Amino acid sequence: MANNKSAKKRILIAKRNNLQNRFYKSSVRTLTKKFLKDLESYKGSQNTADKDKLQIVLSSIYSLIDKGYKKNVYHKNTAARKKAKLSALLKAA
Repeated sequence: MANNKSAKKRILIAKRNNLQNRFYKSSVRTLTKKFLKDLESYKGSQNTADKDKLQIVLSSIYSLIDKGYKKNVYHKNTAARKKAKLSALLKAA
């Protein structure tokens, strides 16, 4: 247990940051799985409605990745790599 006021504060800050990091990382993983599932259905149908749905999911993933980068959840290169990988998958479809 913490012995002084600053150590107690640091423990609280670490807990807060841990929750924030977990939120961003799990949300990005969940949306990525949804994107990949929708991508498979789009490959089968080649429907424009499915492509629009993919674009919406992709933009929300980009938003979460960018916000996570801004809050130091992701490193700059990690965020760029994740975004590039997703856009390459969509472009190949």
